[in-house]
Order: sequence, then structure tokens, then C-alpha cells
Amino acid sequence: MFLSMSPKDPCQKQACELQKCLQANNYLEARCQAVLQELRKCCARFPKGRSAVCSGFEKEEEESLRLKSTPE
Repeated sequence: MFLSMSPKDPCQKQACELQKCLQANNYLEARCQAVLQELRKCCARFPKGRSAVCSGFEKEEEESLRLKSTPE
């Protein structure tokens, strides 16, 4: 029986779909919004740190929260 050293990333499929879309559309993010939304939905279903492909969204969210809590 073969056991993987690390569990499969739960959002890997969506991340791959986003890469395919971006490549097919000359990396124009605007043309891949539906695919990007699917990846964000997947990331929202799992706790922070569970999905490596979601780490960028987690950092983006933390930065956004930090900026909102900073007094102007």
C-alpha cells in the first residue's frame, strides 16, 4: 500500500484550472474571474493553513484586515 507523505491539497484542482485559464488568456485575470471565484470558494471552505494554494488569499485577507484596523 502506498501512502503519500502529505495529504492532497483540497483546492489543487481549482488552482490548476485557474492556471490553465490564465495561460489560455495571456494572463489577463479579468477573463478568468469565474475560475478565480471557484478557487476562492474552495479556500473559504477550509481552515487557514489547510490548503497551500490558498495561502496567497489568506495573506491578502490578513493585509486587508490590518489596513482596515489602522486609524487614518
